[in-house]
Amino acid sequence: MTETSAELQFLVWSVLLTFVLILVPATQSVLVNGLKVMAGPRDSVPEPGVVNKRLRRLAANMIENMVLFTPLVLAAGVAGISNQWTVLGCQLFLGGRVVHALVYAFGVPWIRPVFWGVATAGMGMIAWQLLA
Repeated sequence: MTETSAELQFLVWSVLLTFVLILVPATQSVLVNGLKVMAGPRDSVPEPGVVNKRLRRLAANMIENMVLFTPLVLAAGVAGISNQWTVLGCQLFLGGRVVHALVYAFGVPWIRPVFWGVATAGMGMIAWQLLA
């Protein structure tokens, strides 16, 4: 059995983070509206509260970023590119997204875009290695 690359491990951790970010607002909706309502067709679910809306936007934002991050990591793996820059790019992506999630979830102003930028820079580093 071959060893999983650091980049693929970061991808798996990023997928797990994405799952958690999807699960949190879904769980909150069940707690607020009840399992019977949320397990049904949800045709008449009350409007979500401010925090739930924020958590849903956070999950959607993470999914949007995973659409970009995932193919970069997979392309690097297929191309056999794994070096200090691709690993650092993955570290920046995951670390940036974790802090971004916390800052976004708690509604801290002004700081969130900085950590979005950190994660985006990480993706840029991986892309740079693919194009070099």
